[in-house]
Amino acid sequence: MTPFIRLHPEDDVLIARSQLVGGTQAENVVIKGLIPPGHKVATRAIAVGEPVRRYNQIIGFASKPIAPGEHVHTHNLGVGDKGGDFARDYAFGADVKPQPPLREATFMGIKRADGRVATRNYIGILSSVNCSATAARAIADHFSRQNHPEALAAYPNVDGVVALTHGTGCGMDTEGLGMQILERTLAGYATHVNFWGVLVVGLGCEANQINAWLAHSSLREGDTLKVFNIQDTGGTRKTVEKGIALINEMLPRANEVKREPCSAAHITIGLQCGGSDGYSGISANPALGAAVDLLVAHGGTAILSETPEIYGAEHLLTRRAVKREVGEKLIQRIKWWEHYTKVNEGEMNNNPSPGNKAGGLTTILEKSLGAVAKGGTTNLQAVYEYAEPVKEHGFVYMDTPGYDPVSATGQVAGGANLICFTTGRGSAYGCAPSPSLKIATNSALWQRQEEDMDINCGEIIDGKASIQQMGQRIFELVLATASGESSKSEKHGYGQNEFVPWQVGAVM
Repeated sequence: MTPFIRLHPEDDVLIARSQLVGGTQAENVVIKGLIPPGHKVATRAIAVGEPVRRYNQIIGFASKPIAPGEHVHTHNLGVGDKGGDFARDYAFGADVKPQPPLREATFMGIKRADGRVATRNYIGILSSVNCSATAARAIADHFSRQNHPEALAAYPNVDGVVALTHGTGCGMDTEGLGMQILERTLAGYATHVNFWGVLVVGLGCEANQINAWLAHSSLREGDTLKVFNIQDTGGTRKTVEKGIALINEMLPRANEVKREPCSAAHITIGLQCGGSDGYSGISANPALGAAVDLLVAHGGTAILSETPEIYGAEHLLTRRAVKREVGEKLIQRIKWWEHYTKVNEGEMNNNPSPGNKAGGLTTILEKSLGAVAKGGTTNLQAVYEYAEPVKEHGFVYMDTPGYDPVSATGQVAGGANLICFTTGRGSAYGCAPSPSLKIATNSALWQRQEEDMDINCGEIIDGKASIQQMGQRIFELVLATASGESSKSEKHGYGQNEFVPWQVGAVM
């Protein structure tokens, strides 16, 4: 096995499989200095301003002369003076393929009365505003299996009682975009298939009035949705007591569920990557993409997101759009982000993060090209705004920030009942009420942090498995997890603190 990886015959760089030392021969060049694992080495002389290719796509432009065998990274590669705004051919629909024959696979799911299928069976407590977060958490703490194991002992079919609180809900324009996003997010969670029932706890005087939210979201109280305010109930203690009593009423009915064979078409995965490294776009992301192709072939749905982290690679998605308007909607969201970052005195090429750079990723263009690999190769069926209900089956896109908790919160609000999260640096994450699978990009991470990782795609880098083989393993793990097998993050208790609705607009 060679100590380096060539991804495409036309690439200008090789990727170090392990640390390369000066004097090492790599193809027809001699390595100059140390090249860390996952980092890039030049295969030819590159002049200032010349494009540099990886995946046979431009990942940046040389900011200094680069010699053959030299380390290619932030010191000599950038996105260019215009933030990488070079011509990209969107070629709407050019790569659309015929739909493959539908395949059949099943998992042990939980059928709801309305025909939807859950992968988990929780009771949730949402706060309308930060002011009611403490009361919401106190209600959930009463049912904590860690602190009060007796509270749910008689209800083995209930996965838990979780409080999902946030830091906003007031000091904002009641008619603005920020409020619309918050209302949409809370509505998505209040009706999420993985919740048997939900309590919504408010303060009473906040901008995010519960009655207005119910009306705007076409929701109403019933057996599985209860709402109340601290001010109306008579204070914190009485609010907590009321919440506990309401959940005690729900638990016997919530426990009546059973798992039964269900079509994999009922699985909707949110695709995430965080703490990426130079291997993300080589191992875990394309392996997850292969699993997505399998899920779509079985009628399921996968949601790609993180718009700032597909920037520069969006042309690879527009080519797969089933309709021109689908591709155009994606470009509209890209333009919105360019405006949004500009008015906030930022720019789209502020990525990758310091951890990404330490792992070998140099520019947002390089990171994006690896990130879109999570979406597999099937047609792009639809583009959604943040937290919009996902109605199409197959591969779809949702506009979200790149920050993982915010992005996944939007995906779950849209209907994701499972999350697949690739990482090369070792992100710690969970996402109640939907289980989250962590997929390691390299074996060193797997060996160091195996208690947090669910599957090791470093076997691809090690030459022990192919992308397709790992994709099949991920798909099988998805089915097992959707059937009730606990993920590593669930065992650690992740999921409640990671509920982070996207906050946009002025805080007033």
